[in-house]
Amino acid sequence: MAADANSARITGKVQGRDIVLSGRPSKDEIRDTVWWWQGDGHEYDDSCTDVIATLGGYYQVPRDSRAPEAVDLVNLVHTELSPSD
Repeated sequence: MAADANSARITGKVQGRDIVLSGRPSKDEIRDTVWWWQGDGHEYDDSCTDVIATLGGYYQVPRDSRAPEAVDLVNLVHTELSPSD
């Protein structure tokens, strides 16, 4: 997974699914994309590590979208995709 500064894209592998965050998504859109399994009746599978790759490095996705680490991750991704906000 990689982040591309030229196209303002951040990618990740979450619950076996490749995700792409691009453009200028809201924090809610980021949260919904990263923690998609929580709202659709999916069970969490902790056999794999969920990872988001940003310009600053790789970050593990916490299981709980309300955890302080999750809030920090959403803020980091939002800042990288929307630096002028």
